[in-house]
Amino acid sequence: MLQMVLGLTIFIVVFYLIISERVPGAWATMIGGLAMAMTGIINQEQALEAVSGRLEILFLLIGMMIIVHMISETGVFQWFAIKVAQVVRGEPFRLIVLLAVVTALCSAFLDNVTTILLMAPVSILLANQLKLDPFPFIITEVMAANIGGLATLIGDPTQLIIGYEGKLTFIEFLVNTAPVSVIAMIILIVNVYFMYGKDMKVSRELKARIMELDASRTMKDKKLLKEAGVIFILVILGFLLNNVIDKGLAMIALTGAITLVIIDKRKPEDVLGHVEWDTLFFFIGLFMLVKGIDATHLINILGDKLAQVTAGNFAFAAIGITWISALFTSIIGNVANAATFSKIVQVMSPSFEHLGNTQAFWWALSFGSLLGGNITILGSATNVVAVGAAAKAGCKIDFMKFFKFGSLIAVQTLIAASIYLYIKFL
Repeated sequence: MLQMVLGLTIFIVVFYLIISERVPGAWATMIGGLAMAMTGIINQEQALEAVSGRLEILFLLIGMMIIVHMISETGVFQWFAIKVAQVVRGEPFRLIVLLAVVTALCSAFLDNVTTILLMAPVSILLANQLKLDPFPFIITEVMAANIGGLATLIGDPTQLIIGYEGKLTFIEFLVNTAPVSVIAMIILIVNVYFMYGKDMKVSRELKARIMELDASRTMKDKKLLKEAGVIFILVILGFLLNNVIDKGLAMIALTGAITLVIIDKRKPEDVLGHVEWDTLFFFIGLFMLVKGIDATHLINILGDKLAQVTAGNFAFAAIGITWISALFTSIIGNVANAATFSKIVQVMSPSFEHLGNTQAFWWALSFGSLLGGNITILGSATNVVAVGAAAKAGCKIDFMKFFKFGSLIAVQTLIAASIYLYIKFL
């Protein structure tokens, strides 16, 4: 009992540090993971096993970070955003929609934090050019990034955790979560239209300024773009065909990344300096932290309680996972929620195997984690990054302003996900 109280206390303190931003997230989870080891809740072997057992996630992230960084150096994202604005001839609502769709598509296959970092400044630039409030542009793209991340296994670190713990493949994610991602995007766009789009008016002179922007100036390295484009396509094909070639997503991503840096003759220090080590250490600490919570048997107790509350009702259990995980995500963030709640799903699943396909529980967790990430700024790293980028550009988005819009979108998309879950699996 003492060990359980100690482990829970460490867990709560860590997430207080993250939410209050008193300590960087990477250091907070590392403090928590190491505290679990130093207090004897887990030993060194268990701590190292918690990390080594998930090296696929870490290596996959490293590989994709390198590839995405090198693609970003070409300026292709900024070029594409300006071209999109010119395609719609500066019409505000159409511009928001296309930028949101581009953000969602990029987030499905690239790191969504990187995507929002690239898209937000360009969107603010375009909004300022049209003399419009940047808020609708930014908030729509943030929602689109989280929704787009739902579509694939590599769309968000949360998906990687769920995929690993649930033994789910890239194709299985594409088939089961991408449809909900599309439905959620439609819901988002309809809401944006009625809340902002129908009232947006821009003069012809301002539209003309957009048409005068020279997109070609953003293209910095066409040779690298060709090289990175080919490698990226091959990596995605490898993900899609992994069930056949059986090489592993991490090995495919790392092979693509190393091939690209060798072709472009990059020095290790030039590339590794751009790897998001804070994100990787966040995960390392998180894995040890969750291992410690697991060692206290608290997760088993929560899983058993949830199974008892649902009383053998498969539909209630699956939809309950969706909404409870969404609530947890809004408080502790989708990555931490997925890492913790996945253990609860593993405990619950055996009690329901005779009632239906328990794979539905993993999709429920995916829907709750990604769509619930839109409720508050704390829901995902993407939200925090976007709000920070907006603030630098003079567009302040406080907690309540984000919550009012984000919670509205989250509730509607979670209802749609619950209906989809019920129709397909229950």
